[in-house]
Amino acid sequence: MIPRQVKLNSSEQLGITWDDGHESIISLKTLRDKCPCAGCQGETVLLRSYQPPVQPELPGKYKLKDAAQVGSYAIQLTWGDGHNTGLYTYEKLRSLCECERCLKGPA
Repeated sequence: MIPRQVKLNSSEQLGITWDDGHESIISLKTLRDKCPCAGCQGETVLLRSYQPPVQPELPGKYKLKDAAQVGSYAIQLTWGDGHNTGLYTYEKLRSLCECERCLKGPA
C-alpha cells in the first residue's frame, strides 16, 4: 500500500489517496496525538521502558507545517511547534484512517 496523493484537505484534515483507490481522511489532531516518536509514545530498550514526561501544549501543536517522504515507507511531518521526529509509516497512516468506512469497521 503506497500513497498516490497526500494533501491537506482543510486546516484540520489530511487526505491520502492510496494505490488501491482508498481515500483516507485523518484529522491533524489524531496525527499529532498518535505521533510514533519515542518522545511522544515512549520506548523499550534492553527490557527497560521509557515513558515520556507530559509535555506542555505549545502554540502550533496541531498546525501542520510540512510533510516529507522518507524513503519508500514513511512520511515525516513537521508541526507548528517545531516537533518533527515522528516517522509515520504508510501502515501507521492507513491504520489511523477516520473515513466513514474505516470507522465502521469490518461488516
